[in-house]
Amino acid sequence: MMKSTPIPNEIKPGELRCGVFVPPFCQRHADATLAMEREFELVEHLDRIGFDEAWIGEHHSGGTELIASPELFIAAAAERTQRIRLGTGVISLPYHQPMMVADRVVQLDHQTRGRAMFGFGPGLLTSDARMLGIPADKQRDRMVESLEVILRLLDGETVTRKTEWFELCEARLQLAPYSRPRPHIAVASAVTPSGGKLAGRFGLGLLGVAAASAQGFGTLGTNWQIAEREAAAQGQTVRRSQYRMVAPFHIAETRDQAMAEVQEGFEEWADYTRKINPLGPISLGMESPQFINETGNGAVGTPDDAVVALEKFWEQSGGFGCILLLGQTWASAAATQRSCTLFAEYVMPKFTRRNARRIASLDWMGENVQAFSAASKDAADKATAKLIGKHTAEEETTCADRTRKAVK
Repeated sequence: MMKSTPIPNEIKPGELRCGVFVPPFCQRHADATLAMEREFELVEHLDRIGFDEAWIGEHHSGGTELIASPELFIAAAAERTQRIRLGTGVISLPYHQPMMVADRVVQLDHQTRGRAMFGFGPGLLTSDARMLGIPADKQRDRMVESLEVILRLLDGETVTRKTEWFELCEARLQLAPYSRPRPHIAVASAVTPSGGKLAGRFGLGLLGVAAASAQGFGTLGTNWQIAEREAAAQGQTVRRSQYRMVAPFHIAETRDQAMAEVQEGFEEWADYTRKINPLGPISLGMESPQFINETGNGAVGTPDDAVVALEKFWEQSGGFGCILLLGQTWASAAATQRSCTLFAEYVMPKFTRRNARRIASLDWMGENVQAFSAASKDAADKATAKLIGKHTAEEETTCADRTRKAVK
């Protein structure tokens, strides 16, 4: 199934993890409280069916992406789950004083016993930055300044630093991380190489949040190469197992059913994206559910459609560690949970060949069924003959005993 592609760090398709990336997109006609509850229930469901990760976003405007603090959501979700890892996807660093972020990271690391992960980014919605008085052209620079400080604090350093937007005087964390040496940290990567350079500079994970778009898909391989080159230059190490792809998937028993389940929700989501970007879903590589299938940068269809899309991402990127299903809320809660179940049951095993030994065992039995059947019949015939012979001998002995007794 998989083509032979040499992968650095010896990552294999069988090691692929699956998860969700939940901004979340909450439909505007739905009650906000219940919309949040739907996301909690989704994460609980994913925990039960064996998903590895769930990443939760941070947004402050638009009325659709309702989570203002992914840390608060994760703290509650951790109490309702057992094993799934929970990540901030992402904390928008320019919006927060860096020491406060580092302190919350450590607290959540302890509360979750190391299940929390932390994705960082510059902030997606310009409207959020506008309300905070942050110039759009300052967001990436401020993210880097904040990230530098956060990593030093997590590593136990005392930091004194003054910038145009924050000041720290002999700042230090009073609590060491629960995870050693520190919790897993990843940075967002869209199209530009900035995310890859940051990941390489600090030895962090990479979140390919624009993998489904034409530009984002085209840079999947080069962005990781940039991360590797930068890591080598800085004496750091990056691992493909910590490279994640975010893409749209909705799975049903048939493609027609999958299309029908997402149609209404897709239209509302598309309307929202047009208010963020004039190109709307086109800019994200999701012009329509049909277009997603035509490009293959995701799948709205059957498990087989999803396997083909995964293979395409694998070949384009050179291998990655985790596929994150975009939590778009296009379908009902029940259909979404069912889609995730089908993904876990039929997509991942096909892609990773998790059932290869089972299939080989059944094939081996089928190829040798005549020989096995003959051997079984021969064994049964011998056992029957042996049993009959034993009974005959016992009857002859009994008869002889009766005859002797009669003579006496």
